[in-house]
Amino acid sequence: MGYGKGIIEKYFNILPVNENTPVVTLNEGSTPLIKAENLRDKLGVGFEVFLKYEGLNPTGSFKDRGMTVAVSKAAEKKARAVICASTGNTSASASAYAAKAGMKSIVVIPKGAIALGKLSQALIHGAKVVAVKTNFDGCLKVVRELCEKYEVEMVNSLNPNRIEGQKTASYEITEILGDTPDYQFMPVGNAGNITAYWKGYKEINEKRGLSLPKMMGFQASGAAPIVEDRIVNKPETVATAIRIGNPASWRQAVSARDESKGGIDSVSDEKILQAWQELAACEGVFAEPASAASLAGLKLCLENKKIDKDFRGSVVCILTGHGLKDPDRAVKSVKKPVVVKESTEKVASAAGLI
Repeated sequence: MGYGKGIIEKYFNILPVNENTPVVTLNEGSTPLIKAENLRDKLGVGFEVFLKYEGLNPTGSFKDRGMTVAVSKAAEKKARAVICASTGNTSASASAYAAKAGMKSIVVIPKGAIALGKLSQALIHGAKVVAVKTNFDGCLKVVRELCEKYEVEMVNSLNPNRIEGQKTASYEITEILGDTPDYQFMPVGNAGNITAYWKGYKEINEKRGLSLPKMMGFQASGAAPIVEDRIVNKPETVATAIRIGNPASWRQAVSARDESKGGIDSVSDEKILQAWQELAACEGVFAEPASAASLAGLKLCLENKKIDKDFRGSVVCILTGHGLKDPDRAVKSVKKPVVVKESTEKVASAAGLI
């Protein structure tokens, strides 16, 4: 019986690792690229729509791709502890990979601004979680200062090894499609992910001469610093994973947008939640709310005619995390079950069978 490969083993030659790097892996990567035929029909478009479902990584988000490389390199340096600021997904991933490596993990979170599903993951992996009365940007500032004073390895996306690991998703998409997509739609929070995908696509272009996709990033309207070209001191959105007012990879995200001739725009919480429910109802894919910013962004571009609905090509929407990352939001958004007496006829009637 064989074992699955993690991204370091699969992409060893394109990552900053060597034979002396202890590979810390949970067999991340190889997530599905789902053909969204029902959504395509509902949108009434001529192009193919694909969903890159990163919620099926080991801890439920795309962060695992970067974390396997970051923690492996930390282990190579004999680090005893890793630290991160987080709105949720990074904390879960960092804590899991630190546990696998036998390291201590420290997580600094904004008080009251993290989904319980994500926080519980960090805690169950044994992380030391410290809640600070500030937003994510304040937490990141504290983490950077701690790294200057103490022997801890920061594993936020400012760590270049994170970007290197996350770029492998571009390679996976290209391998499955046999080409790069024409457009890629994705959420933008701290902006490390759009930076990583663009890095991957540029490498593929250099090696294989394939065309570069247009990178289309979307922030929540209450947390849209890149769109508004200003720091948002009090970002607000139901999409907690992208509730960031001063992205660490701001400059790189703008470069990805401009170099690809793409765009970065914002979508409302209402549109995000609508798209989130459509993903589940139309395609059977339960993603965290922030993931749905990609589909909401695609719909916005169709409405504004920024993308031709009749062009023949491919569009990939990145779904960054699993829906169980934010179970409270799901519970609040669905109807309660119908309650009837024990009767075949009553159940049939309630179920709409008669």
